[in-house]
Amino acid sequence: MISPMFICHGSPDLILQNNEYTRFLRKTGGKLRPKAIVIFTAHFEEEITTICFRDNAYDMIYDFYGFPKELYSVKYQAIGSKEIALKMKKLLDEAGIKSAFNKTRGIDHGTWSVLKLMFDKAPVPVIQVSINPYLRPEEQYEIGKAIRSLADEDILVIGSGATVHNLSEVEWNKNDPEPWAVEFDDWLIDKVEKKDLKALYSYRKLAPYAKRAVPREEHLAPLFVAMGSGSEQSKPKALCRIYEYGTLSYIFFQF
Repeated sequence: MISPMFICHGSPDLILQNNEYTRFLRKTGGKLRPKAIVIFTAHFEEEITTICFRDNAYDMIYDFYGFPKELYSVKYQAIGSKEIALKMKKLLDEAGIKSAFNKTRGIDHGTWSVLKLMFDKAPVPVIQVSINPYLRPEEQYEIGKAIRSLADEDILVIGSGATVHNLSEVEWNKNDPEPWAVEFDDWLIDKVEKKDLKALYSYRKLAPYAKRAVPREEHLAPLFVAMGSGSEQSKPKALCRIYEYGTLSYIFFQF
């Protein structure tokens, strides 16, 4: 069995950095031997859950602007798995959750930036999956719950997104985190580790600075999916946490 994870992918240039967070991701990935990786990325939005369906290699998507030229030549030679995509769709169907396949989409930086740090040699199939930011947190959780059995087959489920993600609040020359961002994350981590779903589902009303930290829910949605895919007996834990540019949080949860 392999535990699901939520990984903040932050700025695209994260993969060029050597810091506590990137070292943690490399070390963690080096200890894992998943059969395959299912990754829900904040940068792939569809109305219904959409699963990349292919056995061949993905094309690269460079969905960002104004970063160092070397980022636009990064390659991550991930291949898909129709077999696992079909298995995943069957689980969603059985749970009454609509889903579809996409046979052409490449991998975005929410996928390749995380996986290149953790699994640089692309050793296993990758099944990239969309999110719908307009679903309620409890609906996101149910998507994860529907595929919970994948962990029993050593298939790693990853939610790739962010906790505090407000680009209008980014301060490019600031290293210390803003107190309001820290306060929001403190609340979130506490509720996740306690598995306080009732509070988490109402985070917009209950969490301090929620609307400021999460102006749009596409980056937080993968957290609820990943959490839902954890077992009933799991004890969620934030294993690493740093900040960049004043407000951009890098947090790693294991479920």
